[in-house]
Amino acid sequence: MPQTIAILGAPLDLGAGRRGVDMGPSALRVANLNARLQTLGYKVEDLGNVQVHQQESTKPGDPHARYLKPIAATCHELALSVEKAASQGKFPLVLGGDHSIAVGTINGVAARFRKRRQNIGVIWIDAHTDMNTPDTSPSGNVHGMPLACVVGHGPRALTHLMNHSPAVSPRNVVLVGIRDVDATEKPVVRNSGVKVFTMRDIDERGMRAVMRDAVTIASQGAAGIHLSLDMDAVDPDEAPGVGTPVRGGISYREAHLAMEILCDSRLLRSMEVVEVNPVLDAANRTALLGVELVMSAMGKRIL
Repeated sequence: MPQTIAILGAPLDLGAGRRGVDMGPSALRVANLNARLQTLGYKVEDLGNVQVHQQESTKPGDPHARYLKPIAATCHELALSVEKAASQGKFPLVLGGDHSIAVGTINGVAARFRKRRQNIGVIWIDAHTDMNTPDTSPSGNVHGMPLACVVGHGPRALTHLMNHSPAVSPRNVVLVGIRDVDATEKPVVRNSGVKVFTMRDIDERGMRAVMRDAVTIASQGAAGIHLSLDMDAVDPDEAPGVGTPVRGGISYREAHLAMEILCDSRLLRSMEVVEVNPVLDAANRTALLGVELVMSAMGKRIL
């Protein structure tokens, strides 16, 4: 794993239905992310935030893909920054913002590996599948579409962000912790070719077995794995500060175990933490947990 971590903030909230996730990068930094990563022996370079548009000065446009144009612009800038950091041998760590920023992060990482004629796998830990398209989305909120976009389904502005589609092969994409899928979205997920482990799979098999399978599938024929961590994957009792909480989520220890198994694989090449909403949080609990999970993913151990 690279010895330098490049932190990039993407304070975007145009893709979400509730305001506040634009403060997520600040909340994670306030939770002492940079200094704590340094205690693990990493050099940390905080590259600041990419530019984003504000809702108050931006028109939503197409109601089936609200704020698509400014979201695509932010994702493109983020992709270029992530690709540059990765090409310099650094580990990109992106702080969201709503989950639509994953289109930028994944396209940037994928572009770096594509230049080396390599592929990247994705593990997407989330309460939701985020595989709606403008045709299926009940709300038109783009944060419910990013995974569909990176596997080639959705508006061209996002599916071809770096003039290449799909950014990742569906056979190297694994979702973990799923428990809330729109009825119109289910056929898209079933026909997409991605692998889904729901909360029932975790209940029946345990997080250890699920994550080991997830790593195997995501890394098959790939040079490494990108982790997309939506904090609403964790149960709301542990992570209350998210925009779309769903009861019955991953427990505190299950979340840490998932991060530890990913770290043990030595295949983690990039990561993002999204959907932290301080407006809905209590004493920054969700951001503090987010930092703890990043620490576990990057090598912190009990002993």
